[in-house]
Amino acid sequence: MSRGIPGGALLLNASGCLDALAAPEVARSLDAFVTKTITPEPREGNPPPRIAEVEGGMLNSIGLQGPGIDRFLVETLPRLRELGMPIWVSVGGFSAREYAETCARLDGDAVAAIELNLSCPNVEEAPETAAEIVAACRERTGRPLFAKLSPATWDIGGTARAVESAGADGLSLVNTLRGLALDERTLRPRLGAGAGGYSGPPLKPVALACVHACAQAATLPIVAMGGVMTGRDALDLIAAGASAVALGTVLFPDPGAPARIRAELEAGAAAFGFAEPFHARGVASNPLPREAVPDLATAKDLQMRKIDLA
Repeated sequence: MSRGIPGGALLLNASGCLDALAAPEVARSLDAFVTKTITPEPREGNPPPRIAEVEGGMLNSIGLQGPGIDRFLVETLPRLRELGMPIWVSVGGFSAREYAETCARLDGDAVAAIELNLSCPNVEEAPETAAEIVAACRERTGRPLFAKLSPATWDIGGTARAVESAGADGLSLVNTLRGLALDERTLRPRLGAGAGGYSGPPLKPVALACVHACAQAATLPIVAMGGVMTGRDALDLIAAGASAVALGTVLFPDPGAPARIRAELEAGAAAFGFAEPFHARGVASNPLPREAVPDLATAKDLQMRKIDLA
């Protein structure tokens, strides 16, 4: 299978951050739509409250609520196809067999790609490794497989190489980080399940590090996400090695974010001399010419600016 982002998509949504049927015009402002994670059987999800605003971002603990693959294929996928855009389906499970069986049900032209949610922080994980799950799915589908990895993995580059060898066609980086917020009145968790997935602007440096590491370790195309609020955020992720960018938390307060970020991304890339944003891919790994390296401020300069070096 050819390497690349299916359909040449540049901007997508992060799974679970947009209801395309409730907001079709927002979905159509993207290049592809990614569904909520679909599991083999229906799931009620975690107990409420499931979302909490916190400093710098938000916590969520939805718990993979969904209709199950049977209802999804009969009721949801036909309506999503009416959007007239590429549909990516996020797939979850609690064993390699469950992932693989669900992927087999999606092996058709109606689905542009399958994102394997291998790293949801709000449910128990499958006992198999990410590579074993990818290998099981690869045997059951010819659809492009993108492995969504956790930023909590120390050697994420090693995981990227492993899923590439197992048959993945791309990576989605990164999922949320596990976080906890306490109620200021009761000192008890604000989410019904306790901890949840943390997302928002502070996740961007984590996403950049993961994208950069995986771009160095593997040859797979990367859909990057985590802390994208502006076009410059998207450009940074592309410079780190991403081929496409997904928007998440920003879609909640700003449904117009896709159009704004696309315009900012194009303008930002042009300001650096790139005809297209994707021409900036991976430049963070290219050394600057010596004459282009900015001079470092002296200690005296820093003292004058009252910057505490300690």
